[in-house]
Amino acid sequence: MVDFIRHLYWMKSGASDFHLKRYLFKMNKIKIGTVQVNNSFSGQNYLPLSLGFLYSHAKEYASNFDDYEFLNPIYKRVPVNDAVELYKDADIVAFSVYVWNNNISMRIAEKLKEVNPNVFILMGGCHIPERDIDKFMYDHPYIDIATIGEGERVFSLFLENFPTKNWNDVPSISYYGANNEIITNPQAERIKDMNEIPSPFLEGYFDGLLKDNPEERWIGLWETNRGCPFACTFCDWGVGFKNKVGKYDLDGRLYYEIDWFSKNKIEFVFNCDANFGIYKDRDFPIVQKFVQNKEKYGYPHALSVQNTKNSNIESYKIQKLLSDSGLSKGALIAFQSLDPATLKAIKRSNIKLDVYYDLQAKFMKDGIKTFSDIILGLPEETYESFTKGVSKLISLGQHNRIQFNNLSILPNTDMGDPDYIEHYGLKTVENDIINIHGALGEWIDDIYETQQMVVGTKSMPEEDWVRTRTFGYIVAFLHFNKLFQIPIIIANSVYGISYKDIFDRFVTESKSKTGALSELIKVFYDHAREMQNGGPEFMSSEKWLNIWWPPDELAFIKAVTEDKLDDFYEDAEHILFKLLDDKGIKDYKEVIKEATFLNKNLIKLPNQTKNLNLKLKYNIWDVYNKTLFGRDEKLRVGEFNYFVDRTSETWNSWEDWCEKVVWWSNKKGAYLYNCEVASAYDDIDLDLTNIMKIKREPFGNDARYQ
Repeated sequence: MVDFIRHLYWMKSGASDFHLKRYLFKMNKIKIGTVQVNNSFSGQNYLPLSLGFLYSHAKEYASNFDDYEFLNPIYKRVPVNDAVELYKDADIVAFSVYVWNNNISMRIAEKLKEVNPNVFILMGGCHIPERDIDKFMYDHPYIDIATIGEGERVFSLFLENFPTKNWNDVPSISYYGANNEIITNPQAERIKDMNEIPSPFLEGYFDGLLKDNPEERWIGLWETNRGCPFACTFCDWGVGFKNKVGKYDLDGRLYYEIDWFSKNKIEFVFNCDANFGIYKDRDFPIVQKFVQNKEKYGYPHALSVQNTKNSNIESYKIQKLLSDSGLSKGALIAFQSLDPATLKAIKRSNIKLDVYYDLQAKFMKDGIKTFSDIILGLPEETYESFTKGVSKLISLGQHNRIQFNNLSILPNTDMGDPDYIEHYGLKTVENDIINIHGALGEWIDDIYETQQMVVGTKSMPEEDWVRTRTFGYIVAFLHFNKLFQIPIIIANSVYGISYKDIFDRFVTESKSKTGALSELIKVFYDHAREMQNGGPEFMSSEKWLNIWWPPDELAFIKAVTEDKLDDFYEDAEHILFKLLDDKGIKDYKEVIKEATFLNKNLIKLPNQTKNLNLKLKYNIWDVYNKTLFGRDEKLRVGEFNYFVDRTSETWNSWEDWCEKVVWWSNKKGAYLYNCEVASAYDDIDLDLTNIMKIKREPFGNDARYQ
């Protein structure tokens, strides 16, 4: 009461009305809701790092910060009505939007405005289109302010000016003027000293979130630097304001944040840096700190980083340490394309492919699991250049996994420029974003996120795109799922048949033939055409875990569970035989038959109760295994005994097998039983002359498994 009288006195003595308003704000704090919807993966949710940065910067720099009350953030998908109920009395709701949360964010914002017309909606994030900001604002009239670029300074200044609604001095924002015109203020300067942003971890922003949600298994999003010196046209990491890299302090901040992850039992940390390893004096010690903490606290269990470009030595050292410590699930080598014309078109020609080749060789030699990224649908890429690139990667030793990513266009990239799209003839369709291995029906309120997927270009017409997409599925199915990898590698290493010739033959022969293999591959063609017409990227299965499967993995499941393996191997063997005949190769059949026999008996299956001892006439396993490590081994004739361990790992149902073998082996490539040289047989004698069928032990009395 005394304070109120004092304010009245100030008013009488000439103080502005603003002082009274400010006092009234303090009596009733301005309520702020914040939204950063992230997808859940395997029951884990991401800590909303962007919201943490906004909060910690505002707490430090907004002079009127105490006038505001921050409500609990929305960090995952919830029903729209639940979000509205939570924030219906909020004065401000701020959203961080990207391709994976844009539609649900817009729906929540729109409904909030309907329920409470006075709520102030602030939108920021990489998905706010800088090029078409006026159209974006008019298309979404419930948004009061949209902001582009780094949000921390903008948010602090927004809070400073919210009481007066005078936006003249707030940079990087677009808003409605007096005549309903869109006003866009000049872009803010990049934050040069990243330590200007206090750590949300160390400042306690996430402490309440962890306390209020003890059931959550959190994934820690984490930055050690921000920006990217490269300018790939499909990526918004290095565009415009982000092309300079700013660093956070190592000793005074990052090490303490790692301790925070460990002490709060964060299992998985995803590093958001575009080029981890670019700073050799920092990044390797950072990984060492994670290793030390895992040994000391048991946490984190894993650290995921994006390797820097053009630095094979540092990337190798970092990934070797991550692998040796068990912190890595596999090293990513992001090629995107191996075609020079394509690399030039996407502004990656300054990234040296030799660096990636050297990395692949080093990782392969040391037995470090790697997986590679290739993007389908890039400008200037053709069927021939794409398939040659994939085959070269395999010949360089990538036998674990190539991820064939479908190109989609992000709004603030160079590729999103209409002139760029027209120049390269990029044909797009809008389709739903589906999370790989995501649950069916996971999109709450049936609000799907969408993307602009490229399904054809001037250099890769639509029918070629379908063929190229099918090529990728076939390579994944035969080679990376390990169903026919041993015969394929033997055909290459022993008989000199190129991987491209092998996979090309499966593409053409399977399309024109009938049989188990052709039936499976027809699904690949049909699915590619469905995507081209706006269908989903993955295939749904209620029967098998009720999730979205990559087509190659679902084909794997169908081949095994529907008892098509024997027919599949017969068809695949026939196609390979015909190719070898056409190449003029002699005396190969016995070798390829043994390779097929070995591959078939190494595929992991549920309910196996006996180990196997195999007798081969050729050292097939030795040749195959040495190839995986980049070493040569001559094919020899003799008596070769191998022990197959089928009992150390067991799966008690086909569902268990689908999850833990087919799904979880996606990047590890762990589809085959362990095989070792043996001197004697213990339980079972198998050789090519007395058995060619896999013995399957049925699961229970369920007819599905007979």
